[in-house]
Amino acid sequence: MKNILCTICARGGSKGVKNKNIKELNGKPLIAYTIEQAKESKLFDHIVISTDSDDIAKVANEYGAEVFFKRSEEMASDTAGKLDVIRDAFMRSEVHYNKTFDYQIDLDATAPLRDVGDIINSFKQFKENNNDNLITAMPSRRSPYFNLVEQDKAGKIYLSKKLDSNIVRRQDAPKSYDMNASIYIWKREVILNENSLFLEKTGLYVMPEERSIDIDTELDYKFVEFLMKENNNA
Repeated sequence: MKNILCTICARGGSKGVKNKNIKELNGKPLIAYTIEQAKESKLFDHIVISTDSDDIAKVANEYGAEVFFKRSEEMASDTAGKLDVIRDAFMRSEVHYNKTFDYQIDLDATAPLRDVGDIINSFKQFKENNNDNLITAMPSRRSPYFNLVEQDKAGKIYLSKKLDSNIVRRQDAPKSYDMNASIYIWKREVILNENSLFLEKTGLYVMPEERSIDIDTELDYKFVEFLMKENNNA
């Protein structure tokens, strides 16, 4: 079995929903869902949390994740890039465990509706296709070729992406997807050396909309809670 590191990056300075990573959601802290999914997948020897918050660290430890470092102020700022934060957690983990990991799977704490099968199957697809990295997404509600528009500085409205020939039905447009910030996978040499998500051999794992909500606002939070309650009552 290859060495796969799981990372969950959760800083304390959330603005959309205060303390969202540990806010109670349908009976337990938000971050707990992702930790439990990672454990249930049985893919990982180590599930590492990158956080600047003592409160998040405490909750993560209680649910069985490992917190052996505190994220620096620089890495916890609003301007810190997600890729830099994930790479930082990977490098720290190799030093801490004195171990070379072949792959890194980063799970976003704000995507609790993914299921364990998404983690297992996205990694299986990643391996089968020999991808360098992989992102997850859902089919987009709005097509940039048909009904997604932009406005320039002069106020002119135009279609986001223009095809050589006009289309009259959304179904005839090229397939487009919304990234759902749920699962990211990298080969070791890629996470250590590349600075873009979009590479020649980037894979795409498609998830349904009902498992693709990324909690960024109070409305997202309420909607996810509603879906969880509906699923529990089904």
